[in-house]
Amino acid sequence: MNVMGIIFTNDATMGELTNKRTMASLPFGGRYRQVDFALSNLTCAGVRHIGIISRHSYQSLMHHVGSGEEWGLELGEGGLEFLTPYAQSTQDVYRGKLDSLNTAMDFLEFGDDEYVVMIDSAIVSNFDLNAVLAAHIASGKDITVVTKAGICNGEKKIDLALKLNENGEIADIVCDTKASEEFLASMDIFVASKSWMIAQVEDAAAHGKSHLDRDLIMGGWQDGSVSVNVYPFEGVALFNESELEYYVNTLALLKKEVRADVFGGAHPVWTKVRDRVPCYYGENVKMENVLVADGCMLEGEVEDSVLFRQVTVEEGAEVENCIIMNDCVIGKGAEVKYAILDKEVTVTPGAKLCGTKEHIIVVKKGETV
Repeated sequence: MNVMGIIFTNDATMGELTNKRTMASLPFGGRYRQVDFALSNLTCAGVRHIGIISRHSYQSLMHHVGSGEEWGLELGEGGLEFLTPYAQSTQDVYRGKLDSLNTAMDFLEFGDDEYVVMIDSAIVSNFDLNAVLAAHIASGKDITVVTKAGICNGEKKIDLALKLNENGEIADIVCDTKASEEFLASMDIFVASKSWMIAQVEDAAAHGKSHLDRDLIMGGWQDGSVSVNVYPFEGVALFNESELEYYVNTLALLKKEVRADVFGGAHPVWTKVRDRVPCYYGENVKMENVLVADGCMLEGEVEDSVLFRQVTVEEGAEVENCIIMNDCVIGKGAEVKYAILDKEVTVTPGAKLCGTKEHIIVVKKGETV
């Protein structure tokens, strides 16, 4: 079966964490980027024709993904292609996913792929794409939406949510609202036939419609022009759509069952290989419930935290309930709690940087505090 993949980098803002990077290139889980999960979901199902659509700040992502070698994309037909907003269109920067697909029409039309899988980068999951494809084909519907129960709670704003009746049929679809708990949240994973999707993108462009969720799926279902299939995902789905969600979901990886599902569910998760020396653990180091990447120099106390590559925690320093990204240095006697430190942050000796569960401190890349 010939399938192409489209990855949306998600240009939503998450404060300092996405100030100079997209959600797709946001570091996650100690040694990964969020795009790694989308790429692995596609390539482990045999998809070898993948486009990444980004509106801005995509240099970091391009450096990370490169030619796609780690995902086997440089060897097969099709390969990996970055689809920047002005590469194939003279229109203004797009407003929604349908607009962005219109700018990538040359890519969509290329090749003999039968189906297209569209994945956003803000939600981390490890799923069996072949099972989703099989369910889509068996349903006979125009488009399949992968959903997750337990996300809608009446408080979190959801881009797309669907409610099923007792027969498992769609009873309601809502967009951009705080959907109640009986709704299923879209995981922003969609499957459709390529020819059908191209026709919808062309029609949307002709009628000034921009949004896949609101205009095509909800609007099409409401007027009867689009049939929608729902695929309920049973595994772990981490919605990283705010700083607090990113913080909570990263630390959720400290739970063995979450970590096993995210990194070893349906398939492995691949990332860019960076050779580093093993971690050094000092004589007086104390570690409890910590996820540690390679290359770290650890001599202080670390608890309930995730440390990325080449983090230094000097003697007498205390780190608790933190996410510490690559190349950060926690000086002697410093205290850091309930914080996210972006790359290359230096915490000076004796400094105290303490947030709370409700108010996480975020320090931008390269800062000294």
